[in-house]
Amino acid sequence: TTEFRAGPIVGSGSASFEMVRYLTERLPAMIAPRWILNRVSPIGIRDVLAYLQRSLELPACGVVDVGADALTFREMMIGYARHRGLKRLIVPVPILAPGLAARWVGLVTPIPNYLAVPIIAGMTSELVADTTLAERLFPDIQPAPYADTVELAAIRTRQLEVETRWSDALGSGLATDFADREGMFRESRSLFVPVTPSKAWESITGLGGERGWLFWNSLWRVRGLLDRIVGGPGLRRGRRHPTQLATGDSLDFWRVEDANAPHNLLLRAEMKLPGRAWMKWETQPEQEGTRISMSAYFEPKGLLGVLYWKSLTLIHRFMFTGLIKAVARTS
Repeated sequence: TTEFRAGPIVGSGSASFEMVRYLTERLPAMIAPRWILNRVSPIGIRDVLAYLQRSLELPACGVVDVGADALTFREMMIGYARHRGLKRLIVPVPILAPGLAARWVGLVTPIPNYLAVPIIAGMTSELVADTTLAERLFPDIQPAPYADTVELAAIRTRQLEVETRWSDALGSGLATDFADREGMFRESRSLFVPVTPSKAWESITGLGGERGWLFWNSLWRVRGLLDRIVGGPGLRRGRRHPTQLATGDSLDFWRVEDANAPHNLLLRAEMKLPGRAWMKWETQPEQEGTRISMSAYFEPKGLLGVLYWKSLTLIHRFMFTGLIKAVARTS
């Protein structure tokens, strides 16, 4: 057999990387255990997959250490902060026990305790890979630098590849799902309508402009006014066509990133925000009708972004629920 031994795997969804991401995003300053200065050998998930695939072409190789250049966990967090344009203060202290550190991670991040405990335990000793054997067996695989793997993970997040798990049974009523994972907040709603996908699509793509946003339109106007005050486009741009949308169109303070009639519409917010936001609409044929899905995504930048989204939780739940019901009603 061939066994690959790796340090922290860097990629969206990796528990160790998500811990680095959430701690760095949410804590402008932190007191950390001294063993945060221990060195490890992070490796990108694409490189791990490359090693696994190539190993199928070779006989059993035993235990093979893999990894890129050695870094401390502190350097990993500072590197992530640099990528995100954040300034972070990390002060190592000698008194923080692993168990207490794991509980702190559970409080600050969505990583469950059963994952945080082994990650923290692994940080208490140095895990620098001896890649001599890997370099001899797989000379064509050159693990990417840490900064490059962070960028690849960020790209995956921005592609909104965050799994949806409906919390209510799918039926004719409203199904909802709320998540905070992989550096992204997501609110999703789904509703069945007894019309064709094309009819539902007409209602979705008719939003904004002169028609408005169908539900609590006055609050949308207030949000647009606030955006203009801070230098954003507000609602003044309207839309190019009253009923049709195409990729690249402006739609009030949104930009159409993808329009695939009558299946999905992806809007990216261009308003001034402490992070990045998207709204995604999808239609799925079902027996005797269509299921309309609406998802709001927010990638916060730093603690301010987290506080911004959390402060709007109740307003968003009211607005987005009313919006999808209004779209269903007008389909």
